[in-house]
Amino acid sequence: MSSPLLLCNSEVYMPEEAVFIESGDLKLEGLLEELPGHKGVVMTHPHPLYGGEMRNHVVEAVLEAYRSKGFSTLRFNFRGVGRSEGAHDQGEGEQEDVASALAFLASHGKTEIDLAGYSFGAWVNARGIEKYGTVRRLVMVSPPVSFVDFGFLRSDSRIRLVVTGSLDEIAERVHVERLISIWNPEALLRIVPDADHFYGRKIRELQSVITGFLDLEG
Repeated sequence: MSSPLLLCNSEVYMPEEAVFIESGDLKLEGLLEELPGHKGVVMTHPHPLYGGEMRNHVVEAVLEAYRSKGFSTLRFNFRGVGRSEGAHDQGEGEQEDVASALAFLASHGKTEIDLAGYSFGAWVNARGIEKYGTVRRLVMVSPPVSFVDFGFLRSDSRIRLVVTGSLDEIAERVHVERLISIWNPEALLRIVPDADHFYGRKIRELQSVITGFLDLEG
């Protein structure tokens, strides 16, 4: 992925806790907010070579929507980002990082786990989805289908929601519509009007899309 454009209320509130996740021989920094119940979500961030990291505003918006519906949330920095050990691995080792994050959340008693990703994070999640047996649903925010090959991704009923902006040149609607018919024709496609790849002033509209999805599917 070479384009610099690929950067980047629950009733019970518990602030995020800094955690470290073991991924092979590496330790990854993360932020966990644990709420009561069995539902949780792991969220992955955009491209680290262009400033992407776990505190990205899109990541935060998606997790805020999930927390408002009672989900525990876990975000983390891929290898080589922030205080996470290792080095960027072009989406290869990062798949192991995702698996480790899923296992970490499961170890906290979460048995219904969604996997959400934005841009590069959505691409990494998609590449490893066949290995992530604990994932209940896959949520993709602006998967960069206009810039990288998603031909590896076949039909998977766990792909439940794909979101992009009407002005997103990285995840162009026409490409997303074509691919979603392959991935899962029953998945929801939501287009945020007047939003580009970074969502900017449309971040609340994106958040509303996620909240609406969770209201619909639980």
